[in-house]
Amino acid sequence: MLLIILAAILGFVAVAGVGLVVAGGDPNAARTLKRAQAITSGGPRVEKARAKTPNDPTQRRKALLKTLKEQDRRQRKAAVSLSSRLQQAGLKFNVQTFWIGSGVLGVLVLGLMLFLRQMPLVAIGAAFVSGLGLPRWIIGFLAKRRTKKFTEAFPDAIDVITRGIKSGLPVHECLKIISKEAPEPLRSEFNILVENIGMGMTIEQALEKMYERMPTTELRFFSIVLAIQSKTGGNLAEALSNLSVVLRARRLMREKIKALSSEAIASAIIIGSMPPGVIAMITVTSPSYMTIMFHDHRGQLMLLGGAMWMATGIFVMRRMINFKF
Repeated sequence: MLLIILAAILGFVAVAGVGLVVAGGDPNAARTLKRAQAITSGGPRVEKARAKTPNDPTQRRKALLKTLKEQDRRQRKAAVSLSSRLQQAGLKFNVQTFWIGSGVLGVLVLGLMLFLRQMPLVAIGAAFVSGLGLPRWIIGFLAKRRTKKFTEAFPDAIDVITRGIKSGLPVHECLKIISKEAPEPLRSEFNILVENIGMGMTIEQALEKMYERMPTTELRFFSIVLAIQSKTGGNLAEALSNLSVVLRARRLMREKIKALSSEAIASAIIIGSMPPGVIAMITVTSPSYMTIMFHDHRGQLMLLGGAMWMATGIFVMRRMINFKF
């Protein structure tokens, strides 16, 4: 058996060697063939020049898509930072002030819980939630509400730009009109955009800064349209008019999805609020029945386990009903 395996291996090596010799050919002939191909195509310098030719629409399109993907990657990474969330919420203080305020709040809650003679574990948990969870939740809530207002008013701003371009105004003047007459937060964001352009930034760079403060899909579409029009040319008013129609259709679809998922959201709220509601009702009606759960170690462990399972269930239900569009 060993001889058969050894013979098979030697046969495979022999066949592979013959194939390599036959397929490889003469090295001098291969070099001659490469030289002839280089002369026919004009050489590597000509190939590099062709690759860098700006008049090729395919190369321009590929370069533009590569640039947009790189910008989107950087902006997504920046959008999850705490400083970006503070800017999205419209707050003026910095990250250091936020952490100082969160630490002070956590210490105050810890002292209050210890003053009420709660268990150290419960006091530490309440301080942790108050110092880290509650401030970040408030920042997220404010940022989401401000982003929603911006998204709802953004198609009207695009219509203003479209009418201004059709009447002969430059894009910069149209942006100034929005920065003066649009509702908040659209007015303040476009005011910063106009100031950045006045300081020497291009429209693309100013829109990148604006996207860091307001990372919405609608604003991303707007910046892409302006970037493509600046690279390739064309009727900007028509492109923005089509974009306005698309954004309004997205808004209608978003409202439709919200209406269709309202039943599931209501069910999740009812199911998630039933266990705490039952505990509260039993505590009010029969305090002695629930007191042991709060003072006995086994009851505390059971409450902790129930809270963990409830948090897991609420998280799963939120993931099921949270439709991103």
